[in-house]
Amino acid sequence: MNHLQRRASGPPPHLWRRIAAIVYDLLIVVALLMIATIAIILVRGGSAISPGSIWFQMLLLSIWWLYFAWSWAERGQTVGMRAWRLVLTTESGDGADWARASLRFVAAGLSTAVVGLGFLWCLFDRDRRAWHDRLSRTRLSVSAISRQRER
Repeated sequence: MNHLQRRASGPPPHLWRRIAAIVYDLLIVVALLMIATIAIILVRGGSAISPGSIWFQMLLLSIWWLYFAWSWAERGQTVGMRAWRLVLTTESGDGADWARASLRFVAAGLSTAVVGLGFLWCLFDRDRRAWHDRLSRTRLSVSAISRQRER
């Protein structure tokens, strides 16, 4: 059993714990997007970016994707997930690769786009998995470290 599997051997998280981690991560993503925007404006000599600029929107989406995909593929958790002791693994217990992390990112967008129903699904799913967990064949677990501290 590898280090990630040992950490991820806990139960699936409740929805509130997922939401708490998402709030942390959104604060980081917003900060990264603001830094990128300021950098682009400075590079352009202070001139504004035209509204609806497709290249700029793609840049911001790429930054968003990179934060999540890198965190999931390289560390098994984002900063928010780390704060709330959540670990991402595949269904077999291995770490997610870049392709699976990217699929999870796209699927999470789908889960959000339908008024969050994909996230709410974990309230009814027997394994507490959201749509993007199912679609990407991944799962979240509360780390064993957290369970020891909660006792």
